[in-house]
Amino acid sequence: MLRVCVCVSGGGTNLQAVMDAVDAGTITNAQIVRVISNNKGAFALERARGRGIDAVSVSPKDYGDREQFNEALLRCVDDAEPDLIVLAGFLVVLPPMMIRKYEGRIINIHPALIPSFCGKGYYGLKVHEAVLSRGVKITGATVHFVDEGTDTGPIILQKAVEVLPDDTPEVLQRRVMEQAEWVILPQAVNMIANGLL
Repeated sequence: MLRVCVCVSGGGTNLQAVMDAVDAGTITNAQIVRVISNNKGAFALERARGRGIDAVSVSPKDYGDREQFNEALLRCVDDAEPDLIVLAGFLVVLPPMMIRKYEGRIINIHPALIPSFCGKGYYGLKVHEAVLSRGVKITGATVHFVDEGTDTGPIILQKAVEVLPDDTPEVLQRRVMEQAEWVILPQAVNMIANGLL
């Protein structure tokens, strides 16, 4: 059974998609053992607790400096003994020591088709604003392994989504989540859990 730790910063819609897929049996051989958020008020923590999943907040505000926070975050992850770490809207730059320790076992969902609209500064609504201002006709989402760069690790899955003429960043964000993110993130977790990668 693949032990999965999910790291989140906000509402946890991608976490919800993974939990729902586990419940529905579209993810097999995996269980979410812990959800970690850098944001004490993240609704994702409530979603996890509602399913009886261990939910923990590790906030940078509680530590004197970044190094202390990084050590606390790594301890919190280590305590869960995960086989896979899923970054599902986790707005924290992972410490290099964590990336090295869990090399090949951390995946991230990004709301664009990497290598477009990714890297430093591209997160959340900013991605969709950039897509619309550039005038591209196709966007989507990418699941990739995490390395020490920003959105530079090997790509696992991508799914394209059409950009419509009257889209706002919020409308496009929702369509990318519904049609791509919530589809390919559970798919990637299932592939890893069942040795299909």
